[in-house]
Amino acid sequence: MQPVVAVVAALALVGGPLWIVVVTAGKSRAEALNPNAALPSHWQLWENVQQVWAQGKLPTAFLGSLAVMVPSVFLVLVFGAMASWVLARRSSRLAAVLYALAISGIVLPPAVVTVVLLLRQLGLAGTVVGMVGVYTGMYMSTVVFFVTGFVRTVPQELEEAARVDGAGPVRVFVTIVLPLLVPVLATATILICLYIWNDVFYAFFVVGGRLDTLPLNLYQVASAGLYLQNWHLIFTYVVLMSLPLLLTFVLAQRKIISGITAGAVK
Repeated sequence: MQPVVAVVAALALVGGPLWIVVVTAGKSRAEALNPNAALPSHWQLWENVQQVWAQGKLPTAFLGSLAVMVPSVFLVLVFGAMASWVLARRSSRLAAVLYALAISGIVLPPAVVTVVLLLRQLGLAGTVVGMVGVYTGMYMSTVVFFVTGFVRTVPQELEEAARVDGAGPVRVFVTIVLPLLVPVLATATILICLYIWNDVFYAFFVVGGRLDTLPLNLYQVASAGLYLQNWHLIFTYVVLMSLPLLLTFVLAQRKIISGITAGAVK
């Protein structure tokens, strides 16, 4: 009975808001003034999509989100995987302290004011490079947490055999360790993409007004009055913004669960 209750509660918490978003996106402006779960009298989702695409600068914002997300994810994975390998293979007290500091970012949010002031001192405020640096630092803890636990399950004999054959540390990592990290890195990739794709808080303070990302663009057009009281357009934008990563999550949910288990439990 308890599993059934848990499933029903999960469906209500997730499916309810999702249903309201979808049906509101398919309504006319008059019907969507008070968003609810009722079906629209006439579906006009395609018309709303066309209007949002034409007036909401969605293609530009989509490219802006990609410009920030792709290099951020790449840098987080590369540096996080290398740091995790080193921390997993060291048993000293210093390594334990460094590991604790590295994963502390999961529960300790960055100070936004300090970050913005630092970026201004470096001349990176309002730039893609600055935003990529912020995301890289923020989500490094997530990668270190997952990957370190996974590396500890990899037999060290594989690395020792490569060293006997004359391989240096870089070659050992690239040819031996990195291929074994593909499952957990795939999980980290999906999770970090979700975080960055939907972020508006940090992007607003770092690149707000200088670069359009999807969440920032939605905030700006809604604040400017373009979508004022046009809830059908706002919810249509939310559907379009969420669709790419929602499909990715549905297709890769088994890999996410297996990667989390491998990195955090083993």
